[in-house]
Amino acid sequence: MTKKIHGAEKKRLQEDARRLKNWKRWGPYLSERQWGTVREDYSPDGSVWSYFTHDQARSRAYRWGEDGLLGITDRQCRLCFSAALWNGKDSILKERLFGLTGAEGNHGEDVKECYYYLESSPTHSYMKALYKYPQQVFPYEELVRANRERSRLEPELEITDTTAFDDNKYFDIFFEYAKAGANDILIRITAHNRASTEAPLWIIPTVWFRNTWSWGRSGEGYTSKPSISSIQEDLFLLIHPQLEPSVFLADPANATEKPIALFTENESNQWKLFGGENPTPYVKDAFHNYVVSGDSSAVNPRMTGTKAGLLYKTTVPAQSSVELRFRLKNSTTPSKERFTRDFDEIFEMRRSECTEFYDSIIPPNASSTERDIMVQAYAGLLWTKQLRRHSAE
Repeated sequence: MTKKIHGAEKKRLQEDARRLKNWKRWGPYLSERQWGTVREDYSPDGSVWSYFTHDQARSRAYRWGEDGLLGITDRQCRLCFSAALWNGKDSILKERLFGLTGAEGNHGEDVKECYYYLESSPTHSYMKALYKYPQQVFPYEELVRANRERSRLEPELEITDTTAFDDNKYFDIFFEYAKAGANDILIRITAHNRASTEAPLWIIPTVWFRNTWSWGRSGEGYTSKPSISSIQEDLFLLIHPQLEPSVFLADPANATEKPIALFTENESNQWKLFGGENPTPYVKDAFHNYVVSGDSSAVNPRMTGTKAGLLYKTTVPAQSSVELRFRLKNSTTPSKERFTRDFDEIFEMRRSECTEFYDSIIPPNASSTERDIMVQAYAGLLWTKQLRRHSAE
């Protein structure tokens, strides 16, 4: 006999099913790795693995999706949120998961990162996930070289087999989301330093629009160019022809030092990729160039574009943490928006409602360990409800 489901999450599910409120409009539909998949294969011979590589991903605009670290987007993947990371040593700004393509891995295609889906309610009104980011140089070359050299009879080299996490020199970075409303999302990013010494961590919470305007076509799925602009130093206005006006706000109490606003366009860097001219000097890999290469001219000083972020240059104390808080919501009065005072209260309420929901469906005789396994298993199913938009052209 099925156990009766009680509580606020059941009500949201009913409202969504009856189209009273679109609680599932926003969710974890953003892929952690869009590059090197059939969804972005426009090659003449179907060579998906070599057509769109990880090295190209930071510079090349996607057509049928987007990717980011444990981020969120709407059902049609028009407006996206995720966070980019830099430990001060890596050669690549960490904006997406790294892995091996089919030809590189001795057992085929495989992501070489440590990330975990921890919790999610069915309407994604509360979600939590974890990404483990090394404080050492990320071993990109070692992972590619070692796995390419190994035979199919040998085990794969995983990132945990390298020195990347030695001496606990890594960050546990938790991404949490709580919905104050169907189109009002609170975001909390907490970075824990597991090492015995302090370590730098630059965090760039980023909002951007999927490129639906550069393909020379019109009709369903193609739009005029949207825009992101700065209203205040911690308040962005987001305008898209198919969405209600939205704002992205940062908690003014996030850090002792003010963040740096970064703006660019979600456009391919034609010059780097193909040797052609860029229609704009501000292209997709601008944040990478700004942070890793120190190129201040890479970002738009007029603070407008289709991709925007706030750069927080933090130093995380030894065995301690830093927390950043944001809000992404629809707004008819964007200039009047202020960061919500009941942030913690809403988060705790949604987390409690998520717990209540699982308590109602998990067998009451399950042990605490069994319960944790089931909750995380459901989280894995719910977090991977990713956009699968694809065209046969």
